[in-house]
Amino acid sequence: MSYDVGADVAVTVVMPTYNEAANLPRMAEAVLQLPLNGLHLKVVDDSSPDGTGRIAEELAEKYNWDGRRRMSVLHRTEKDGLGRAYVAGMSAAVDEGAQYVVQMDADGSHPVEAVPRMLGTAVASGVGLVIGSRYVEGGQLDDDWGAHRVLLSRFANRYARTVLGTKIRDITAGFNLWSAQTLRDVDLHSLDSAGYSFQVELKFKAVRAGHAAVEIPIRFEERTEGVSKMTLRTQLESAVVPVKLRLKHK
Repeated sequence: MSYDVGADVAVTVVMPTYNEAANLPRMAEAVLQLPLNGLHLKVVDDSSPDGTGRIAEELAEKYNWDGRRRMSVLHRTEKDGLGRAYVAGMSAAVDEGAQYVVQMDADGSHPVEAVPRMLGTAVASGVGLVIGSRYVEGGQLDDDWGAHRVLLSRFANRYARTVLGTKIRDITAGFNLWSAQTLRDVDLHSLDSAGYSFQVELKFKAVRAGHAAVEIPIRFEERTEGVSKMTLRTQLESAVVPVKLRLKHK
C-alpha cells in the first residue's frame, strides 16, 4: 500500500553521474518539478570527461534562486565505483539534515513521478526502506529489454535472495528511499561493496539492523542516451558479495 505525503519533509535525491551530460538537464528539471517543498537534488559527479560536472554546476545556479538551495553538486576526483559515489552523496545528505534519501540513476530509467509515492509510504508506515521494485505485482521492465537481459536480471535477484535468505523481491534494485536513521544505523562507510552490489549489501545490512522494507511497483525504463556503466568486474563482484555477506553473518 502507498500513500500521498505532505510537501515539507526534508528529502534529498542523490544522483551519481559519469558522462551523463545528455541526460542530466532533463532529469534535474523532472526531479525539481516534483511537488515537494523539502526536496533537494544532490548530483555526485566522478570527474566526467564529457563535462557533466560543469553542467551540474550550471543547473544548480539556475535552480538555486530566491535564497533556496534546491540543488548541489559533489565533485569526486576519481571514479572508483557506484557504491563509493553513493556513500559520499548519501552521507553528505544525512549530515546536511535530510530526513529521507532517495537513490536515483541519472539515465532516466527510474520513474521520477514515483518519488512522492515512495516518500508517502515511508512516512505513513514508518519503514526504513522503500524499494522501487520491478519484481512485485505491478512492476514492469521496459519492452526493449531483450530476453537475455530479463533472465539475467531475474537470476541475479533470485541468486542473491537465496544466498542471503531474504524476502526482498528486488534486492538488486537501484531506486530506493531510505530514512536517515536507517543509514546511520547501517554506517555507510562500513560497506565493502564498490560497484552495483552496493545495492544488495546495503539492503541486507539494513534489514539485519532491524529496519523493515516495503516494495512498491515501478516501471523500469531503458536509457535513451549514453551507455550502461555495467562491466564484467561489477558483474563478478555482484556474484561474490552475497556469498561473502552470508559467510560473514551466519
